[in-house]
Amino acid sequence: MVGRLKAGPERALIDDYVKRFDRSGRSLGLGPVRVVEVDDRKGGGMAAEAVLLRKALPSAAKVCALDERGAVMTSPEFATKLADLRDGGCSDLAFVIGGADGIDPGLRAEADFTLSFGAMVWPHMLVRVMLTEQLYRAASILAGAPYHRA
Repeated sequence: MVGRLKAGPERALIDDYVKRFDRSGRSLGLGPVRVVEVDDRKGGGMAAEAVLLRKALPSAAKVCALDERGAVMTSPEFATKLADLRDGGCSDLAFVIGGADGIDPGLRAEADFTLSFGAMVWPHMLVRVMLTEQLYRAASILAGAPYHRA
């Protein structure tokens, strides 16, 4: 993820959802979540950020770029995607969230898949919250827990 999230409501939500996901995901063979932040490069733009993001990616990880042009999924579809990746032998899945200007097109093209949270553009700090909530929701769906009421 590009940028350093300071203490505040977004950080509290992310920490809470990560903790919930790690607790419920463990028995499902999912997680733990590791949040890696890289500096935003105001002078170098998306290309400079892409260099830092590439360096932060675990080797052999499947990469999902969060981008407005990505696939729009329901929460159950997202849960199924995670389960399919896990069951297919994927041991590392890296979600890439760009900075204020998005993800470098070259890095986006290298991703194994892209995901969108809808046609609207979201602040990248809120996308972090939304992603961690959806990870927890996916684990809850896969576990048959009542958190997801659809």
